[in-house]
Amino acid sequence: MNTPATQKTPGIRFDELNFVGATALPRDQEQSHRLHEPSYLIGTIDPVNGHDIGDVKGHPSLADGNLTIYFESERTREEFLKTPVNHPYEHSLGKPSEDDDRGG
Repeated sequence: MNTPATQKTPGIRFDELNFVGATALPRDQEQSHRLHEPSYLIGTIDPVNGHDIGDVKGHPSLADGNLTIYFESERTREEFLKTPVNHPYEHSLGKPSEDDDRGG
């Protein structure tokens, strides 16, 4: 015996899924001031030789505020500490002229 198929209303209302939010939520009306500002940074690439340190346990480090830099060896850590501040006239023999490019 054949029974006719009955049409049922779907459980999901597909016509309501096309909602488009035209206004931002109150929390999204202003851009976050914390964007791209992590609270703590850890550098696992030795800044002297550029080697990536996979496991930082047992490696020397240098902590400065919210930054910790790990080094491959104590030798590269000491070399990093002896590196002068990046100043264009540190090794200059005379007074810089007014025409010198000061960067920045």
